Amino acid sequence: MADQVPPEPSSPSPSLPTQGEKLGMPPADPMLKPSPPSASFVIQLPKDQIYRIPPPENAYRFNFYTRQAAKRQRGSCSRCLFFLFIVLSLLFIFLAAALGIVYLIFLPKLPSFSIDSLSIHNINLSSSASASPKVDLTIRSANTNKKIGIYYPDGGSIVIDYSGEVLSRGAWPSFYQGKRNLTVVQTALRGSGIRFADDLRGSLTAAVKRREVPLGINAELPMRMRFGAVKIWTITVKLQCDVTVNKLTADARILNELCRAKVDVL
Repeated sequence: MADQVPPEPSSPSPSLPTQGEKLGMPPADPMLKPSPPSASFVIQLPKDQIYRIPPPENAYRFNFYTRQAAKRQRGSCSRCLFFLFIVLSLLFIFLAAALGIVYLIFLPKLPSFSIDSLSIHNINLSSSASASPKVDLTIRSANTNKKIGIYYPDGGSIVIDYSGEVLSRGAWPSFYQGKRNLTVVQTALRGSGIRFADDLRGSLTAAVKRREVPLGINAELPMRMRFGAVKIWTITVKLQCDVTVNKLTADARILNELCRAKVDVL
């Protein structure tokens, strides 16, 4: 009968190393009780709900870059102003040079004026009632320019006075005066409610008796000169005439007269 060999005792299967053994920690004592779970929690928040306090150097950088941007802006404004000044200066120089060339080529002159006749109505020095003088005035305007025509637009005015007291006023007509042209201008001046003071009435009566009555004629004439096909801007010419007549009637005769014209630059 064959002998029965008793089975060999099975060796325990090798167990896998624990996480602690992997990290080199000693194995836990099976006799120790497990420690209770920790009371700490992990709370996850969305990124948009997390607030951070920037470090102090961020404020310094912000102030630094803000100052740099302000300096660049001021520098840009300064450069723009300087460029504008240069452009305006060049434009002014160009205009001045152009006007100088035009002046040298055309040699513009103001027209000359003279009083041709005066016809005076409705002045009665023997009455103290108010008067409404009427003056029919004829003026000669001579344009002696060889290459320049003159436009007289609307808006001109004429005043006649005695010793500063206005007698009548009227309008200067609008017209075009060609080069080397003599134009006779006729206009009617009107006054209303003129009342002479006693001393002024006495002075005017004495002048009539001497047959030398000094009168003043002042006019403001808007004018535009034409250089070829180009018309310049409107200028104002102030005309001042001193006239002496023998009487204050319709057939008054001019004894002497002198007219002066100048440009009002203001």
